[in-house]
Amino acid sequence: MSEALALNLLLFLPVIGGVLLLALPERRADLVRGLAMVVLLAQLALAAWLYLRFQAGVPGLQFETRLPWIPAWGVHYHIALDGLNLLLVLLTAFLGPIVVAGAFTSITKDVKLFHGMVMFIQFTMLGTFLAQDLFLFYVFWEAMLIPMFLMIGIWGGERRIYATLKFFLYTAFGSILMLAAIIYLAHTVLSADGTPSFAFADLYELGLGVQVQTLLLAAFALSFAIKVPMVPLHTWLPDAHVEAPTAGSVILAGVLLKMGTYGFLKLGFPLFPDAALLATPLIMTLAVISIIYGAGLALVQDDIKKIIAYSSVSHLGYVMLGLVTYNLLGVQGAIIQMVSHGLVAGGLFLMVGMIYERCHSRDLADYGGLAKLLPAYSVFFMILTLAAIGLPTTSGFTGEFLVLLGAFHSAWPQFEQGVSYPLVLASLAVLGIVLGALYMLRLARRLLFGEARAPVAGLRDLSLREMGILGVLVLAVFYIGLFPNDFLQKTEQAAMEYQERILAARDGEVER
Repeated sequence: MSEALALNLLLFLPVIGGVLLLALPERRADLVRGLAMVVLLAQLALAAWLYLRFQAGVPGLQFETRLPWIPAWGVHYHIALDGLNLLLVLLTAFLGPIVVAGAFTSITKDVKLFHGMVMFIQFTMLGTFLAQDLFLFYVFWEAMLIPMFLMIGIWGGERRIYATLKFFLYTAFGSILMLAAIIYLAHTVLSADGTPSFAFADLYELGLGVQVQTLLLAAFALSFAIKVPMVPLHTWLPDAHVEAPTAGSVILAGVLLKMGTYGFLKLGFPLFPDAALLATPLIMTLAVISIIYGAGLALVQDDIKKIIAYSSVSHLGYVMLGLVTYNLLGVQGAIIQMVSHGLVAGGLFLMVGMIYERCHSRDLADYGGLAKLLPAYSVFFMILTLAAIGLPTTSGFTGEFLVLLGAFHSAWPQFEQGVSYPLVLASLAVLGIVLGALYMLRLARRLLFGEARAPVAGLRDLSLREMGILGVLVLAVFYIGLFPNDFLQKTEQAAMEYQERILAARDGEVER
């Protein structure tokens, strides 16, 4: 099988699985779960094979497929892998079977519909990462809303309708402005050479004026910043996480939030490099505010899900900080941080779901003493807690260390010239690590230690299924932390191309 064919099969396997699900009777939940697991494990095997076949150091796209879709509009079905989307595609495929395995006991209503939504969202998330045509990207980007809306709305908590509407309105508003910017870009390409095109490669070469770039970047950035989410556009996230079922929270934290950061990395900054350079101080400021403010909010929460939700705001602030360093250290650190957050936050939400199934409470005041009652649960929780803090040998340390190193490396030349603002921001970002240790250790102390409270009496420890799920996540966290070079080699060339595209705009400005 050729790599390009395998990549198409990787993308469409969930669609095939969804069609097969239709043939199964609703009452046979075991067959539904089994089929979903087989399909997503096959998808993971394909993703792993493509990852191994991906050649480090080769510029441009690999395993490319480009077919005409709407020729009159210049729209193509164009998918490929590069160093920017490779790890995110692998992460998406990796979390798919974990989501299904984690929902074996928690989802008992409309089981077939639920697994159909899991298949659908896998398809749209992978399509968003793989798309190399802006029209195709937008279709996948918008289609993601449907399964997530239904997941929260059907299987969510008491305030699920409020959470789904808030989630939908926030994301739809940003998407409308991005659509207007996409239409303008397509018209600009048509006016420039008479041939319509939505290909990323063609749009990168437009050479728009700074004022136009600024307006277009603002439209794209609003949509991406909502999805990240960056402060002050983050308020939809805690409600969505609290009301979502465990599987929805894992998908949301593990992959969906990365759509925003990936959008900046793949489209926002490379398409509008002059505007990106002008906006760098603002974006860096918002990133650091997100780091500190998100950590501060997590520190004062008593709802376990809200603590992890606000920690996501903080951790993804590091990703945004890394992207605007425009150097290899920061950009590669941002990519690793995206993957690390997906694994660690996904694991923590799974563990919240596991204890919620047993105690039916997310309030920290209802817990205590789990270290004695649930030793296996407590060991896994502490490992993921330490990974979230950024303990050396874990993936969290690798991502945050590279981002901070890149931020200081980027800020130092300006400091030598007497401009210290970027260095102040980089220094403040370190505070996020301290606050992260405070809120995660506070969570672990109140949950695992102290006196046991009434709801935790007579609890059963983790089952073999649950230990298997968490064990796989922990192995991935340690593998990235211990052997980061395996991943950095794959992303280095694409990160260099991203850096060069931005710095070329800076050099052009210097010459002018």
